Amino acid sequence: MTQARPGAAASASLWERDAELAALTEAIDALRDDSSPSWAGGLLVFSGVAGIGKTALLAEARRIAERRGCTVWSARGGETVRSVPFNVVRQLLQPALVSLMPEEAREYLGDWYDVAGPALGITDPGERQADPQGVCDGLVEAVSRLAEREWPLVLLIDDAHWADQETLQWLAAFVERLDDLRVLVVVARRPGDATEEGAPLLEAIAAAARRPTSTLSALTPEATADLTRITVGTHADDPFCREVWAVTGGNPYETVELLAKVQDSQLDPVEASAAELRALNRSARGNGLVARLEGLGIEATRFAWAAAILGTGITVDLVARLATMRREEATRCAQLLSAARILTEPDPATRQSEDGELEFVHPLIATAVYRSIPDGLRTAMHGIAAQVVTDSGRGAAAASRHLLEVHPDDDEELVEQMREAAREHLAVGAPDAARRCLERALLEPPLPEVHPHVLYELGCATLLTSPATTIEYLQAALAMRGLEGDVRVDAVYRLSQALLHNDQLDEAIRTVDAEAARLPEGPGRMRLRAVHYIWEGILALHEGSAEGSSGLKELVSSCTGRDNSERVLLIVRGFDALTRGESAEEVVEFCDRALVNGRLAPGMSWTDTEWGVELLLMLGCSYIYTDRLDRAESLLTEALNAYTAAGWSGGHLALAHAFVGMAHRRRGRLKEAERYLRDSLRLAERVGRGLPLYWPPLCGLIDTLIAAGRHDEAEQAAGQYGFAPPYPNTIVLPDIHSVRGRLLLATGRTKEGINELEAAEKAAAARGRHNVVLAPWAGDLARALATEDPRRATELAMTVRRQAERFGTDTAIGEALRVAAALEKGQRAVSLYAQAVTYLEASPCAYEHAAARVEYGIAAKSVAELNRGLTLARSCGADGLVTRAQDALDQGLGLR
Repeated sequence: MTQARPGAAASASLWERDAELAALTEAIDALRDDSSPSWAGGLLVFSGVAGIGKTALLAEARRIAERRGCTVWSARGGETVRSVPFNVVRQLLQPALVSLMPEEAREYLGDWYDVAGPALGITDPGERQADPQGVCDGLVEAVSRLAEREWPLVLLIDDAHWADQETLQWLAAFVERLDDLRVLVVVARRPGDATEEGAPLLEAIAAAARRPTSTLSALTPEATADLTRITVGTHADDPFCREVWAVTGGNPYETVELLAKVQDSQLDPVEASAAELRALNRSARGNGLVARLEGLGIEATRFAWAAAILGTGITVDLVARLATMRREEATRCAQLLSAARILTEPDPATRQSEDGELEFVHPLIATAVYRSIPDGLRTAMHGIAAQVVTDSGRGAAAASRHLLEVHPDDDEELVEQMREAAREHLAVGAPDAARRCLERALLEPPLPEVHPHVLYELGCATLLTSPATTIEYLQAALAMRGLEGDVRVDAVYRLSQALLHNDQLDEAIRTVDAEAARLPEGPGRMRLRAVHYIWEGILALHEGSAEGSSGLKELVSSCTGRDNSERVLLIVRGFDALTRGESAEEVVEFCDRALVNGRLAPGMSWTDTEWGVELLLMLGCSYIYTDRLDRAESLLTEALNAYTAAGWSGGHLALAHAFVGMAHRRRGRLKEAERYLRDSLRLAERVGRGLPLYWPPLCGLIDTLIAAGRHDEAEQAAGQYGFAPPYPNTIVLPDIHSVRGRLLLATGRTKEGINELEAAEKAAAARGRHNVVLAPWAGDLARALATEDPRRATELAMTVRRQAERFGTDTAIGEALRVAAALEKGQRAVSLYAQAVTYLEASPCAYEHAAARVEYGIAAKSVAELNRGLTLARSCGADGLVTRAQDALDQGLGLR
């Protein structure tokens, strides 16, 4: 048992905590040990019921760490402030932020300053809605960089079960980085008290710790007896001490409070007095605490109620304004409540505070006081608190916490306050907080003419985080009167975008068509018609595909690219021509006409929201697959830079990484392609598996691994990420059927591979899309059928060559010649491979060139060609080709 020390009553929560203190000491010492190769940071999680001693354990962690020269930052969640976004992480970083001048903060945080700064309250937000995932990533990077400045650093987070959702999201991401940082994170939480949204994050945080969560136990009867005698006198007899333990259940906080009451009442600690302990214990908590509070007088009670309503930032001045009392009276009440161990000044060792700031001695007291306020009065006080907070200049977002508790009352002003608060929350990357504000505004309810606008704003608030919720709100908004003009058109577009992200692309097309039909000719109708063709362009299978393409051709025939609606149509027409295998030169011409001096037009940049990322990815794909890789790489690198600078770390950045990876794959830079595609998958997984944006990086990664000859890894990735039907309704590049068929063939599952490639054939025929570069199923199927059905294989090879010549790129023609050569023997095969090499040498696709060189070298038995192919294959990172070429050289069968 931990030995008693002076002031043992105050540190009762540390009694019998040897194992926990040893774990803390070991972790802190490891953090300080420069000689150890395992000095990386760590995570400790302590769990226990209220009053069990979690806060005292964290206070001791602070003392141990500071004695060993560590920097310590701490924060605490609060039951009444869980709705305040970034509350706990702001507390945590307060010491570092206060010590930095603005220019220093910008220097340390670099590109993340404008992303994470608004969430931390150190800079104003930008004009665009912040991406919540980007803000979370920015906070992770911000704390990581500050940790490098302050190392070794210990972060203490108390009452994590009451932390705001945004902080928990940050913490769950941050603890994954601890292996690279000299940071120790210590988290204390109660079991079972988290919100439905917070519980999975707390579990994820605990799962990241190397040690299992330590659950704190109650004091034993022996420890309780020792503590009793140290506190009230050594003459306390055994029956009295046993009753103290029985009454409190060994809860350290309740034990200390009970013994304080014993001292205050001058109760003799002997068996004859033991019966009075239960009554004393009731006075220390719950209704007993309320009765004790009321005993201090009406004014003191009002002061305590007002303090509980505020929750944080409790100052005598603010409480006086909320409780409508004079400053002198408020000061007297604060002194009374401090003497009664209800309020206290914050410990300066744990956090910086304003002059005169107060806090509750224990969260249990704060909860009891808050819940003791009569319901009607509590609601009214929250309304007054909102006004007090607003008048103090803290803004609508700060006041919204209180307005959330006010009963609906047809208050137009409250609706506008909550709309403004939602805008502030969205600007710093807290869409969940914005959603709560707007949902509360709906309950008021808004005026009929305002109601659909609130629903529209709700739909916009949830677009990045919950497509299904967005659909519900936007459909409701559009069903009401009030949304007109550009706002209505934008609502329809966003609804269709949410339907797309929810894999309801047919419904997305019907939605924009219905709205376009009711609009007169003009910009709004043109925008929706363009959106129709964007969605139709990425629909994997559409019965009216041929008719749609014909309508698009007619619409584009008069487009010159004079405005953005026309530029959009030109891009969509270029992509449509690409997927149908029309002339590559025409595809490029359409795309080039959509640019202004070779760049994206104003209003069509990667971070503009009027058109969406899908359109610009069509443009990037068109350049990738027409062999204009310089233009594609420039465009897609611009996307990466734009999303990174804007802090967009969700689906947009995932897709940008995926398409940059595809460009590298086309170049034959297989290692670079793999890196980008894996990064894309990592980002996409955070948005959600199975969504349309998940498939391009997955297909691209497996295609790249197959090209590299790493078939086992490709098969492993397919199993890990669920690369199997059902497929999404959107078109995916590289083509899903083609890639999966190629994987099955490469891993010896020939029959299944043929079936998959034949499914690709049917899908292409149904859609009328026959680009042998986009969907190279026909060439692989021809090779697979070469022995089993040579006539069909030859027909396929002829079709591939015909379509390739129609498309006209060197890559398409060279690949078609490789397919034809694979079906031939002798000099005919040599001649075809030689032609393939000629075309592929002129193309930017180095892997395909390397493969043709190796195949040509084998067919022609040429050492020179094999060596050229081997050099190219090595530069691409194509291990399978390297092995094939080296084996041919090593065997030397008739080589010249």
